[in-house]
Amino acid sequence: MTLIKPTRRDILKLAAMAPAMALPLAVRAQVGPPTDGNPTHFSFTIGEARLTIISDGYFTTPVSGIGINADPAEVQAFMASHYLPTDVGYAHTNHLFIEIGDHKVLVDVGSGDRFFETTGRLMGNMETAGIDPQGVTHVVITHAHGDHILGIRDGFDEAIIPDAQYIIGAVEHDYWLQDDLVNQVAPEGQQFVLAAVNSINADGVEWVLAQDGHEVVPGVSLMQTPGHTLGHMSVRLDSGGKSLLALGDCLTNAHANFARPDWLIGRDHDKEMAAATRARILDMAATDRIAVLGYHFPFPGVGHVKRDGDAFRFVPALWQF
Repeated sequence: MTLIKPTRRDILKLAAMAPAMALPLAVRAQVGPPTDGNPTHFSFTIGEARLTIISDGYFTTPVSGIGINADPAEVQAFMASHYLPTDVGYAHTNHLFIEIGDHKVLVDVGSGDRFFETTGRLMGNMETAGIDPQGVTHVVITHAHGDHILGIRDGFDEAIIPDAQYIIGAVEHDYWLQDDLVNQVAPEGQQFVLAAVNSINADGVEWVLAQDGHEVVPGVSLMQTPGHTLGHMSVRLDSGGKSLLALGDCLTNAHANFARPDWLIGRDHDKEMAAATRARILDMAATDRIAVLGYHFPFPGVGHVKRDGDAFRFVPALWQF
């Protein structure tokens, strides 16, 4: 009997034709979780700046939110080809801590105990990494979604890091605090509005409202990257002739967003604007060879943007000991 070995194209075609079959294939291809946990921080340098990525945990999101303007079978085939589940995505939460000069800058504050049981680990993981959260001098909020800002306050609604300077984009701040926003959004969005409003109004927080190009400290600035939220900002670090861009949520998937930046994402507030921002940022990072950090990329989420034909590819940074 002659055995016919299917090609990679045949496998992807089958996955696209029968998406229900893709999940078992993807699951079998995955490695399993550890039995005793993994490190929750990763340290490196950019120029003279000392950087640490600290995890706040993880959560899952439905794959159906990716490529909502594409054929679902095509999206599922794409995920299967990257050894990823075709039903849910595994979202890491990678926080950037910058030590530059006498300044200590934390980007976003995680979700505290107000989100998922698998998140809210930032403060404990900072201490494990030898970082005193109370020593943070500046807190930058990329945007006011719960997984980025709910950890700003304790059970008494007071700031957990009371002595830091807090910075958020002026557009982002004003959007969430507009009059009666909670009654202007769909019912499923009301919890996000309340989470943002309560967090922005935490006791002890006085906001610096930033515009595009705002300098947080020398070498650290903000860049408007709207679409995921209308006032979303990314954080740019420049030191010693080298640069890194903390993307926040302007890119959220280290595979699909790079290969298909035109695929619209269900969680983005302005989906077309977000797609345009992705294309712009990817082109800039690839052209100028700027390192990037994806908040929801596989931990630690640091890498580079490589052109791949008419699209792009994420290249994880070398882990150095």
